[in-house]
Order: sequence, then structure tokens, then C-alpha cells
Amino acid sequence: MFEKPITIVTHGAVEIVTLNRADALNTFDEPMTFALRDYFTALAERHEARVVILRAEGRHFSAGLDLASWENDRTRGALQHCWHLQRAIAGLLELMRACPQPIIGLGHGAACGAGFSLLLACDIRYGTPDLRMNAAYIKVGLGGCDLGCSYFLPRMVGATVAAEYMLTGRFMDAETALRHGLLGAVVPHEDLLDKGLAVADEMLANAPMGLRLTKDAINRNLDARSLSDAMALEDRQQVMMLMSEDFAEGVSAFRARRTPEYRDR
Repeated sequence: MFEKPITIVTHGAVEIVTLNRADALNTFDEPMTFALRDYFTALAERHEARVVILRAEGRHFSAGLDLASWENDRTRGALQHCWHLQRAIAGLLELMRACPQPIIGLGHGAACGAGFSLLLACDIRYGTPDLRMNAAYIKVGLGGCDLGCSYFLPRMVGATVAAEYMLTGRFMDAETALRHGLLGAVVPHEDLLDKGLAVADEMLANAPMGLRLTKDAINRNLDARSLSDAMALEDRQQVMMLMSEDFAEGVSAFRARRTPEYRDR
């Protein structure tokens, strides 16, 4: 009996999603890729899950793509097979950015290629001291820009630093990632999940729709053409929230110096 490629544990309104192919260094095979795609697709309508923590079993977060598992079964042409493989993982990263729940990525060990991109697609990242990440694509004869890396990395660490790592395939260690703002903190391995849960609890103290809209605005405004465009989106969202019952409850709780009881209404 094969183990499930991912496991999902519910912790109140937090869901902990764990890559579960430790014996294969959590490399992306077809079952794991599509299990993750199915999960993040369904999240769009599952508002009872408010925050997602993404982590991995074993010594490494993910060593990238399991090429052997994606061998063409001869039912597709070579081009169609490569396109199927490419879009399967790229589509997963798009689903992660589109889902309304904030995703907290917890990285340890190696995060290479597709594993690196998976962490980059999270909204917040924390790592252990042994975390090492690289855009490994260029090290195997491909271009260094793949699976969203050339989109995410320059926006997070700046164009010059991003280019250096994508053009060389060099590993970025945890302290360097922290210095460049790619990680929120570096914590001991035994404390990593607790760190993620603590940040998730802080998020859960806020109004559910406010949390969803905040993720939406952050991601949309990464591509805003101007300050005016960014503020137009913020204005729309704030007016929506001003009309919610949760806003009235938040104001009432603030004035009464009590914890608000949000109802997502």
C-alpha cells in the first residue's frame, strides 16, 4: 500500500498540508502534484479553512521534480507530454496565489527547483538554519527562469539579487534569505511548526473576509500599474468591509476593550 503523497491535518481553522514523499526527497511526481492541485482548487469555496500551513516530512522540503515519474506513456507526443508536465506544476503555483487563504510555507533542508518555486508561491515563509534554496533549472541544461521563479524572486529580493541566483543556480542559505527578506524568520527545526501555528493564530484574530481581501489586494497590487490603481483596489475593498457586520463588531469590541467575535458576515 502506497502512502498518500500529501497529508492534511485540521487544526481548528488552520489546515496543515504536508508533503509526504520523504523517501523520494519530496520530489514532485504526478500523484503529489495533482493531489496538491485538487486541494488548492477546492479551497476557493472552503471558507471554514482560513489559513494553510505548507510543510514537508523527512530531511528536505523538496528536491524538485521527479523526472522518472513523468515519463511519457506514449499516448502523447513529445511536445504534448512536456506541456502537460510543465502546466501541471505551473498551474499548481497559480492556484496557490489565487486561493483566498493565506499560505504559510515552512522550509527545511533542500528546496530545489520546483520545491523552491513552491515556497516562493506561499504568502509568508519561515525556515530552519539548514534551509538551502536554488533555482536548479539552469543546472540541468534548462533556463534559470521557470515555474514562476522569474516573477516571484525579483519582487521579493530585487532584480540584481534574483538575477545572480537564477543565472548561476547557486544555493541561497537561510541567513542570506532572511537578510534579503525572503524569509520572515529562521527558527530551530523543532520550533518550525509552532512558529507557523503562532502566526496563523494571529491571522485568525482578524475578520475572515478582511483576511481574504488582504491576500487578494497584496497579490493584485504586486502588478499594479500605478499608485492610483493600487489605491482604487484598496478603496473598493475597504468600502465593502465597512458595510460588513464584522466591521461593526470590530469597532464595538475595540470600544469595549474585549476580543471581537467575528461571524464572517
